[in-house]
Amino acid sequence: MNRLQFLKYSLLAYPAISAFASKASLPDKAPEDAVTDEAYWNLVRSQFALTDEITFLNNGTIGVSPFQVIDAMYQKTIAVNTHAIYGGGDHEAIASLARFTGADPEEICFTHNVTEGNNLVAQGLPLKKGDEVIMTTHEHVGGALPWLNRMRHDGIIIRVIPLGATAAETLTRVEEAITKKTRVLAVPHIPCTTGQVLPAKEISSLARSKGIYSFFDGAHGPGMLNMNLHDMGCDFYSSCCHKWMLGPKGTGFLYVRKDKLEEIKPIMIGAYSDTGWDMLSHPPTLSGYAPTAHRFYYGTQSAELYAGIEASVQFHESIGKQLVEDRVKLLSGYLRNKLQALGDGVELVTPAEDVSRGAVTAFRLKNMTMQKFQELAGKERFIIRTVGENNVNCIRISTHIYTLFPEIDRFVEFVSRCV
Repeated sequence: MNRLQFLKYSLLAYPAISAFASKASLPDKAPEDAVTDEAYWNLVRSQFALTDEITFLNNGTIGVSPFQVIDAMYQKTIAVNTHAIYGGGDHEAIASLARFTGADPEEICFTHNVTEGNNLVAQGLPLKKGDEVIMTTHEHVGGALPWLNRMRHDGIIIRVIPLGATAAETLTRVEEAITKKTRVLAVPHIPCTTGQVLPAKEISSLARSKGIYSFFDGAHGPGMLNMNLHDMGCDFYSSCCHKWMLGPKGTGFLYVRKDKLEEIKPIMIGAYSDTGWDMLSHPPTLSGYAPTAHRFYYGTQSAELYAGIEASVQFHESIGKQLVEDRVKLLSGYLRNKLQALGDGVELVTPAEDVSRGAVTAFRLKNMTMQKFQELAGKERFIIRTVGENNVNCIRISTHIYTLFPEIDRFVEFVSRCV
């Protein structure tokens, strides 16, 4: 194969990468009043491989990566396979992620997804039979099962509470559920069900005042909200990079506050987890664990995925974390108002108060099951998600920075024909 043939094959094999080269990039700084500058958001939309063939409204399940992330992973894949680069601990990617989430690099370890982080905390905390963990009726399977598994193995008690209609009511319900046996508040930051934003800072403060652990399943926080883990004050926070952060699929992280590091027992360890080991001593020894949260990830890692995480952080930062939050809330508020205007046939499930809303809008139709609605939506090329977890039984719509107002209008028009 000559050089010309190779280049031709490469462009055919990687159309998204060749398309990326022709796209206008984002400016270094967003324009003034960018939140309502539709020309700017059309430019943002052009950074994604989305086409008009579908209307993608399910970012809460999996995010669509911009070309910048795809290209970074592709370039690193070429480098790895050209120079035989070993994928070990990538401190630059961790530093980027820590900066993005408001943590110290020593408090962050990479995981494959939120569920892995949930397991590290659920299995690693020093809990014994009879100790209580407070959870909610809005857990994701990856949030519930690690704690249910610990209950099965060690006899801990899980106390389940419903969420309130407001942040204040939710906080009250959490507080009222606490007993002398409570050891952990393990709740979602933003449930996968209705997208209700819980008062994470207040819950963390409550836990600290009671001397118990605060842990959040944070699948939907980073990349949606302008959040800061130190300001939030929680002990542990598990999240992913492949939803609202728009990063590589199968990437996530666990935050462990510095003063809580020694309170989680490492369950799975390997290279990079230790401070030394010796198989020739009698008996063999493991001298100790790495002095940072990096002890929780181990062995060969993916340099390509880490390059993608860095690129996703850079993409968000080129827009601005607060601008992203303002834009996605503007979109979800617009959708909410349009659905509300359809009348009594639509029941909005996501709370109305501003502090409890993010970029997810959940609703029900009074004359149609969510399954039937999803079937009809699929025929019209709307990609959505229905929520059967815990019998919430609603329709969930996620609007991110790539979503345009005409897409919302088309969706609402479709809903109007179903009411």
